[in-house]
Amino acid sequence: MTATVSKSPAGTASVPAGAERTRTPGAGGPTLRRRGVGWLGFAPFGVYVLLFLAVPGLVAIASGFFSADGAFTLANFATFADPSILSSFGSSIWLSAVSALISAVLGVLVCWALTAARPDGLVRAIVDSASSVFAQFGGVMLAFAWIATIGQGALVPVVVKAATGIDINGNGPILYSVTGLLFPYVYFGLPLMVLSFMPAMDGLRPQWGEAVATLGGTRISYWLRVGVPVLAPAFFGSLILLFANAFSSYATAAALISQGGIIPLAIKQQLTSETIVGVANTAGVLALGMVVIMAVLMSLYSLLDRRTRRWQR
Repeated sequence: MTATVSKSPAGTASVPAGAERTRTPGAGGPTLRRRGVGWLGFAPFGVYVLLFLAVPGLVAIASGFFSADGAFTLANFATFADPSILSSFGSSIWLSAVSALISAVLGVLVCWALTAARPDGLVRAIVDSASSVFAQFGGVMLAFAWIATIGQGALVPVVVKAATGIDINGNGPILYSVTGLLFPYVYFGLPLMVLSFMPAMDGLRPQWGEAVATLGGTRISYWLRVGVPVLAPAFFGSLILLFANAFSSYATAAALISQGGIIPLAIKQQLTSETIVGVANTAGVLALGMVVIMAVLMSLYSLLDRRTRRWQR
């Protein structure tokens, strides 16, 4: 019996299993350095968020747990039993919900119309650019624009009254009320809806409609069984985003309404003058209430956003 001996190539030594994967000193260094540079570039933004958002927010919220002399107390939460505070919360929720719903419905119609345009065409480019600008347009400039449009003695109320006999400012300037805030809130809510919902509309695959047609389905059955179920998480996620955006808006409302009516203005009023007898640091308690509501909304939005991304991969 002849024994067969396998020979290694000349000049090669026997290497233990796994030794070929042993990294030399310094391996992975470039990757770690790139990560370090990335975090270094993020540092200015992190410092900005920490100093101007996180720290002031924590200080404002924590102030609600202390009395006027600095002692820890929960008595400040009696603020939520005040009828004016409850009314402000109710007005804020109503205003945010109605403006978000109107903006969402109008935004869906705009997005549906844009599906007929080329994704890289001029119309889409104009709408995307305009939506990006109008969604960020607010504050005193937006308030002035609406005062010039539907304020007392403005052109639109005069034309409407001449054409229909209806005076929209008959019971006082409608713009200087909580109901009047619907106009500017829908103004920046509609483009925000277009920006947040259009990617979901673009994600609808043409093959899905072709598959439904091949199986004998109609256009209505496609939307009922495919389109609406697929777009529902994105729609409700965008609706929550619009609600949160309107609920936390301050600058435009402050330029139109001098006193309370909604929670952001009530916080301003409490900061300038404590009006609830026996309750200190009311603004901090109200800020905590807003943070709780916003945290719930953002948690729901995160869940819906993850659900939307499943079929967009």
